Amino acid sequence: MAYDTIMVFPDKFKNHILPDQVHILNVCFLVPELRREYGGCAGNIAYNLKLLEMDPYIMATVGKDFDPYAQWLDHCRIRQDHIKVIEGSYTAQAYITTDLNDNQITAFHPGAMSFSHENRIVDATGIELGLISPDGKDGMLAHAEEFSKAGIPFIFDPGQQMPMFDAEELRFFVDRASWLTVNDYECELMKQRTGWSETEISDRLDALIVTKGEKGSTFYTGGSVIEIPPARVNATRDPTGCGDAYRAGLIYGLLEKSSWETTGRIASLMGAIKIESSGTQNHSFTLKEFRDRYRDNFGDVF
Repeated sequence: MAYDTIMVFPDKFKNHILPDQVHILNVCFLVPELRREYGGCAGNIAYNLKLLEMDPYIMATVGKDFDPYAQWLDHCRIRQDHIKVIEGSYTAQAYITTDLNDNQITAFHPGAMSFSHENRIVDATGIELGLISPDGKDGMLAHAEEFSKAGIPFIFDPGQQMPMFDAEELRFFVDRASWLTVNDYECELMKQRTGWSETEISDRLDALIVTKGEKGSTFYTGGSVIEIPPARVNATRDPTGCGDAYRAGLIYGLLEKSSWETTGRIASLMGAIKIESSGTQNHSFTLKEFRDRYRDNFGDVF
């Protein structure tokens, strides 16, 4: 759970960064547009799952400044049973600057997130599927082991926290997860760190899912490679949170026991809907509207 301060730089970073001078980098980006949004992977994914009429549980640690976010979750009717307030800490804060090419530079203060290991998976009951997204390192490792011991299948989504883990730790996650979802850059980093190819990674999982932005996504599963097309986008406004929306679509498809092709298309459409809206939790739709748009994009129904 995090507060996102989102800034838009009305130019391109590459026009102001000299590649051969990065060792003395000193730049300032003027950002006329600034918003403060509710964010964090858990909050964003839960918000999108709620739009899909599912009942998600957030497990997270937050700070003394969480009250406005808690009120928003109440408004969205999202459960807070397993959100723990850490007194003396701030809720995690992300400061995100996006340029006109949708490149992003992010500064992140973890705050209360560093205490995520104080939450225990066994404290939640009736859970069918879990997801470990970027969180405190100790918490991510502990929750993977707890999910595994409890027999709860889970998605491993390392995201921007991947650099925290060494090769042995990344192999630890892969060997316990049912699914791994990464973007194309993260996939290359995962391969480099573990020494495993896409095939070697996917052989240890039910599926390896690699997102590729506007090029769609690829599922490696059961020795097959399934290409998922991107959904049509009406307007590109803000890429922040698109990956979280995509992951909510994955969870929906998995819980509904949909085919990989259908699951990937649902996830793709979720990402497309999110990018049309500024912020991570400002878009909305009914499930009927979502189904109609799915049919318009892909020519079938789910």
